[in-house]
Amino acid sequence: MKKTLLSLGLALSLSSLCTSTVADTLIHAGKAFTGTSSTLLEKVTIVVDGNKIKAIQKGFVEAGKGDEVIDLKGHTVMPGLMDMHVHLSSQHGGPQTYLERFSLNEADYALRGANYAQVTLEAGFTTVRNLGDSYNETIALRNAISKGIATGPRIYTGGKSIATTGGHADPSNGFAHLLRPDVGPTQGVVNGEVEAREAVRARYQDGADVIKITATGGVLSVAKSGQNPQFMTDELDAIVQTAKDYGMTVAVHAHGKEGMKRAIEAGVDSIEHGTYMDDEIRALMKKKGTYYVPTILAGKFVAEKAKIDGFFPELVRPKAAAIGPLIQKTFERAHKAGVKIAFGTDSGVSAHGDNAKEFALMVEAGMSPANALLSATVNSAELLGISDILGTLSEGKLADIVAVSGNPLEDISVMESVSFVMKDGVVYKQ
Repeated sequence: MKKTLLSLGLALSLSSLCTSTVADTLIHAGKAFTGTSSTLLEKVTIVVDGNKIKAIQKGFVEAGKGDEVIDLKGHTVMPGLMDMHVHLSSQHGGPQTYLERFSLNEADYALRGANYAQVTLEAGFTTVRNLGDSYNETIALRNAISKGIATGPRIYTGGKSIATTGGHADPSNGFAHLLRPDVGPTQGVVNGEVEAREAVRARYQDGADVIKITATGGVLSVAKSGQNPQFMTDELDAIVQTAKDYGMTVAVHAHGKEGMKRAIEAGVDSIEHGTYMDDEIRALMKKKGTYYVPTILAGKFVAEKAKIDGFFPELVRPKAAAIGPLIQKTFERAHKAGVKIAFGTDSGVSAHGDNAKEFALMVEAGMSPANALLSATVNSAELLGISDILGTLSEGKLADIVAVSGNPLEDISVMESVSFVMKDGVVYKQ
């Protein structure tokens, strides 16, 4: 008898498990920009099951037993935003910034990165591409976030950028001879094809996701030129070929035309900043399918700070004053020419958390609000090669979802006040 009752109880328990359903999260959205079109849906329910979007249904679906309802009826809901150019472990703060490399250790940068990562996520950016750090600290940060040890966006990082001797990302720039460190491919400084290949392989070994190179001079480095080409064609070819072998894309810091031209012809995936881009470069980018990541916000920031005595070293100040104001106009021409554009801010130059200010600058330069949003969702996902899992609000994709009050297609500035953030099915801001 006992055996029969036990068997019956077990059968009832199994039956109960088989007929029970796992609860869903129902997001009632007043409006939704799904990324699958340039218009808004009205009154929809986004059904989230675990970390994925299960369905998008018309109307406000009634909750089933155990379902959680998130009321965003007064909001516009959209895919999690993506920033394709950030530096999470640093933030420019004036003249002391140039001294911090002598006073800060790896742990200092790592802890700063953890802080700025959380700020970035709360601003609505659930995925970022980190293009350059000092000690591979953003690789450690990416791993900590993916394991739930730290809070922040999904990170695709290049680790330490690759430069040539004296180039924009040479970490020994500005040192006295007595103090100058001995740097090579492991530290991201290469000379010649062999070292270029070694540097890419070192980044693969370190766990980087992408390769970042500085194909021309830059604004904030302690070096004279902001636009001269800094890689030879054989070096660029070696970097791109090796990166492709290891399944990595290549992002290129570039201001001057010749450096851009060499990099695009070598087959890189994106040009960052692109200040002195002209008709020839735009045509070449369209032909090759190269993405442009403008970083208008960084240009505005350095142009304003160049007006302040002592904010930048005297070697940097004229570069910031000359190059900074040009980037928005470059973006306007590139957009009109039909160059593919992905959203990027260079945050870390400007303040982390201000990323969404880039939207207004893009719209001010002639891009529609809808296309500006697509640049930070669909286009960025394509650039990263993750369109199958992110970039739109679609069934089966990861539940990265953000919301703002108001209608961003009517007033893009509402993007600067994100009020709801979900990443991978977990709510981080509401």
